[in-house]
Amino acid sequence: MKPMAHLGVGIGWRPEIADAVARLDGLDWVEVVAENICPGHLPEALQRLRERGTRIVPHGVSLGLGGADRPDPQKLAALGERAVALGAPLVTEHIAFVRASSPVLEAGHLLPVPRTRDALDVLCENVRIAQDALPVPLALENIAALFSWPGEEMTEGQFLTELVERTGVRLLIDVANLHTNRVNRGEDPAAVLDAIPLEALAYVHVAGGVERDGVWHDTHAHPVPPVVLDLLAELRSRVEPAGVLLERDDDFPPEAELAGELTAIREVVTAGRTAAEGSGGRPDAGGPDTGRGPAPDAAAQAARAAAPESGAAPEPGSAPEPDSGPEPDSGPEPEGRGAGEAARTRVALGQAALLSALVAGTPVPEGFDRARIRVQVRALAAKRADVVAKVAPELPGILGGPDPYRKAFLAYAKGRPMTAGYRRDALDFAEHLLIQDLPADPAARRRLTAWWRERAGARPPRRIVRWARTLAGRAA
Repeated sequence: MKPMAHLGVGIGWRPEIADAVARLDGLDWVEVVAENICPGHLPEALQRLRERGTRIVPHGVSLGLGGADRPDPQKLAALGERAVALGAPLVTEHIAFVRASSPVLEAGHLLPVPRTRDALDVLCENVRIAQDALPVPLALENIAALFSWPGEEMTEGQFLTELVERTGVRLLIDVANLHTNRVNRGEDPAAVLDAIPLEALAYVHVAGGVERDGVWHDTHAHPVPPVVLDLLAELRSRVEPAGVLLERDDDFPPEAELAGELTAIREVVTAGRTAAEGSGGRPDAGGPDTGRGPAPDAAAQAARAAAPESGAAPEPGSAPEPDSGPEPDSGPEPEGRGAGEAARTRVALGQAALLSALVAGTPVPEGFDRARIRVQVRALAAKRADVVAKVAPELPGILGGPDPYRKAFLAYAKGRPMTAGYRRDALDFAEHLLIQDLPADPAARRRLTAWWRERAGARPPRRIVRWARTLAGRAA
């Protein structure tokens, strides 16, 4: 693969910290959540960053390339539009599934794909479809997970390696997610780093989290812990990344603390470069100074040799420049290695059963750790309540504050899975309350009615209709 152009040290751009980001010294680039921006109406603060030459990379969260369905052409087009509007060198997404189509269910969260042959075949075909549709190269991120799938056929390293070999896609390695999966799934981060083709590395994510009752929660709302910086150093000992990015999505600290975290990240990267130069070697591949990656060590060679049969590995130093457009089509999958409809059906059935257990209260499929699934159920419901409160901030005020809102929303969500995104979920929640003649306070109910009517563009159901729906619900 050709070396990535240098990105440097960056931060995830969020509206809440836009002013602080603009003032950060030595900031090289930013990453934005693709779904949160409109190409024709970029936030003024983001536009100013672009005008002063700061690189901006769109980071998608809703494609669900690991899902059983083929990628949505409209979502692909929207992601491509954002890349063009931002002048981005590449776009990034996740190795995850986020929805099921039969029944229609939305997780509102990135969920792990099973590391099986079927799932890999589906993922590779979906990645090829995305690569063909996008105007710039694509990189995919390893995700954090609370649980493992039963019956997995590959390790994380084998799965990622074969994905790269079969599609030529780059990798976005999140070292915080490696730590999460060490705690939650017993996976060795060093073994993953030894096994994957680091010449395919696009850039690196760093983030904070917190451990509760033996489970690591990848919150992006806590400071980066030393153990994650240690993993960044572990990766840096193997390769010089073209870019490293700090993610922070909530509970934003003072500007000085953000700057301090970026300084700590920069020191890890710089220390690795100094160590390489001091030892008489040259910097590792993946950055702008080199064209080839380090020779694979014995552990990496052994890990790849142990992997199931795969296509030929890409030569180090042969991927496109990030601003050179998508890679040429490398031809169809080898015979028998594409995703047949039978494989898609098997993946769809497994994902739908799991997602239904997570968001619709159906029984947990056989083989899953039921305690971990319960933790995931609670985490998904809490995230759903938090995000709905962000997209519809008037609701907690109408309902009497954060605590009454949260109690009402979690009761609503218990048996009503999300099917069409968070904004639709907020409207459905409001309608659910009105059907039950809630809130009890008449003034609050009038405010909620007005709020719902303004956004739904329809008259709220009359009292007799609300009673009928309530009775029907009880009968069911």
